[in-house]
Amino acid sequence: MHGWIILDKPHGLGSTQAVSAVKRALRIQREATGGTEKWKVGHGGTLDPLATGVLPIAIGEATKLTGRMLDSNKIYHFTIAFGVQTDTLDLEGKVIAQSEVRPTLAQVEAVLPRFTGPIEQAPPAYSAILIDGQRAYDLARKGVDVEMKTRSVTIHARTPVRFEPVETGAQGFSTGSNRTQDAGLSSITLTAHVSKGTYIRSLARDIALALGTVGHVTMLRRVKAGPFALEAAISLDNLDEAARGGDIGGLMLPLTAGLDDIPALAVSPDDALALRQGKVIVGNAATTGLHLAMDGDIPVALVEMQDGNVKVVRGFNLMPKEDET
Repeated sequence: MHGWIILDKPHGLGSTQAVSAVKRALRIQREATGGTEKWKVGHGGTLDPLATGVLPIAIGEATKLTGRMLDSNKIYHFTIAFGVQTDTLDLEGKVIAQSEVRPTLAQVEAVLPRFTGPIEQAPPAYSAILIDGQRAYDLARKGVDVEMKTRSVTIHARTPVRFEPVETGAQGFSTGSNRTQDAGLSSITLTAHVSKGTYIRSLARDIALALGTVGHVTMLRRVKAGPFALEAAISLDNLDEAARGGDIGGLMLPLTAGLDDIPALAVSPDDALALRQGKVIVGNAATTGLHLAMDGDIPVALVEMQDGNVKVVRGFNLMPKEDET
């Protein structure tokens, strides 16, 4: 029970609520199987209640890797509705601006390169960023006008997926005819591959403003977070069913699934013991950089290799079964 549950988070559920749902499922399994052990649980990347999709939930020793997940790249599908901006930049807020301007698909495609690569972005006022010790969304709800400082983020790629012309309401694709290329759009759905710290709601706002109109997000779905894709995600119903059958472990990915970009470093049982004690191993010929030290199939620690020395960055409290007491 040290690993990952990848939830397909439903609409309306916050990330903290999702963690609580996993804790509840673990409790149900414990009661169903007569177990006694409790497990740490944490999430690897906040999703707004409006958003759906991939939410990695870490269990046991995998919770030591949630910081790495927060720093990972993400991929989202999101829909921008043109003509209305809300204070929350999504469906849940109050209307604060309107525009009659509706961009064409050609105009959208022409402006997207301006939002690719490193950009400066101002987060939404309704966000969890701390300002003088208070959450920005708490200040916004009190009517306080707060200045959201810009931050540097990276948009690796962005592609139009689907659009809806104003005149017909029919959905099409970005490879459509010249007629639809010239039609005004009421909305457009995009896919964005982004760095940590990117706010999709701000991205939608800024794209709309660059098109001479306003907009807000009406759909947001995360399809990948770090190494975890939607194909591996399960619903809360699946999780509850597994819990009652005592088989949550069958839905879990191993701890190492969150480290597929880190090269493995095989170590001997003696070296594994030394690393578990926080000691430095001298004289290893592995390549410089971050590695995952493995004692057979047991993760020992994330280690940093430098000048032939192996230093522990993050250790895991996992032991081979024959050594467990």
